[in-house]
Amino acid sequence: MVKYVLLLTNILFLVLGQTSWKIGLEKLQLHGSLIQKFFQFVFSPFIFLGFVLYILATVIWMYLLSKLPLSFLYPLQSIAYVLALFVGLFLFKEQIPITRWVGTGIILLGVYLVVR
Repeated sequence: MVKYVLLLTNILFLVLGQTSWKIGLEKLQLHGSLIQKFFQFVFSPFIFLGFVLYILATVIWMYLLSKLPLSFLYPLQSIAYVLALFVGLFLFKEQIPITRWVGTGIILLGVYLVVR
């Protein structure tokens, strides 16, 4: 049970990391020299948070890889694509075409078949 909670946490950290980067990049206004721009980018709060979330997700992923088969774990990470679609829809107010919804349904069907 703990492994599946960790897998869900890993997936959430990946989606939240990408979301954080998207927000950070939308707010970013770089100025100054190339080195100053680099530090503004890396130490932007949302971009930095995205890095932290990705590091945590990687640590969790490495633990999970030591406990469960890759052929089981990796397809389940595609749930991140599904969650990201909803983040795009609700947080970023993106228009989602029907083909993307159908593709998302196919991903969910694949996840169902993997865990079955």
